[in-house]
Amino acid sequence: MAIPDQLQQIDQGLITLLSERISILAALGVPLMQEQISHYKSLLMQVGVSECVWSSIVISSMAALASTPPLSYEGVPRNITVVGGRGIMGRFFTDRLVAAGHHVSILEYDGWDQADRLLGDADLVLICVPFKGTLAVIQKVAPYLSPTAILADIASTKVSTVQAMLDSHPGPVVGLHPMFGPGVNSFLSQNVVVCPGRKPNACQWFLNLIEAEGGKLITCTAEEHDRMMVAVQAIRHFATFSLGVFLAEEGISIDRSLDFASPIYRTEINLINRLFAQDASLYIDIMLASPDRCEAITRLTKTSDRLANLLAQENRTALMAEFEVARETFRDDSNRALKESNYIINTLSNFLAANEVETVDLSSALAFS
Repeated sequence: MAIPDQLQQIDQGLITLLSERISILAALGVPLMQEQISHYKSLLMQVGVSECVWSSIVISSMAALASTPPLSYEGVPRNITVVGGRGIMGRFFTDRLVAAGHHVSILEYDGWDQADRLLGDADLVLICVPFKGTLAVIQKVAPYLSPTAILADIASTKVSTVQAMLDSHPGPVVGLHPMFGPGVNSFLSQNVVVCPGRKPNACQWFLNLIEAEGGKLITCTAEEHDRMMVAVQAIRHFATFSLGVFLAEEGISIDRSLDFASPIYRTEINLINRLFAQDASLYIDIMLASPDRCEAITRLTKTSDRLANLLAQENRTALMAEFEVARETFRDDSNRALKESNYIINTLSNFLAANEVETVDLSSALAFS
């Protein structure tokens, strides 16, 4: 269905006004977000515009300012080979590097007869293969590299991969872990963990590229990265995985349950569904990546068993005590968590409302066609 001319004219005017609004915010300083939202509340009521529409405009304007890349990247074009460049993350890095003006080649499992050409002249070799194959690929590519080439990987564990790169290649080494997955189109506001290996100055141009596109670099040791990933990845994935398996075993109709759902339940179901919509080996290998991860997951199941036993005993006092002990860990961060989760709930509610309008319009069109 084509957008009417009158609506197109209004939309073009809105886009121009939004651009002016963002420019003024940037030039004059930014009022507090809540002040901007509440300032016109009475006017919104008078003209019949929902407050959520205005809130979206204010928040989006603020986000546009916050998302402005901090650097202007003017890198010299480099020769780069992405090993595994046809995979999801390999394609992402290939696209970003090409967009930055670099000469990018792709080496896949069936192209090793060209390894000498693709790797020998590379300024950067970025390994973007599934975690289980990373160590073997590091050892396989290293003999082809020049002493000045940067060797980098994006695996979800860093101690073993960074050490393998240091052992296999005498030149610059850096371990990266992009903390995002499918659906992301740029580095904008995305965290990328950086674990320095050797000759960090030689790798700086690559890190500058990530920052120039708005990426957030988190520098740490490989050891700290792996400790943090026990919570950030392994335990979280296991909790999501096990809840999905449980719901499947219970035979619950997920689609029907959404008719009864709170926004929080719907969000949790979406996260579960997102996990099962992707490659099973990715998540299983992340959970199995190290003994520390498996041991932490085992401790999680023991905690669940302990709490389940208290529920079976109907021991309300003990459960309340467990709740209060855990609350202390999260207390200092509760305001941020409530603010962010409230925004997610409200945004999801608005999105669902818009979808309902779309569905009604489509149903009406079909009824009269």
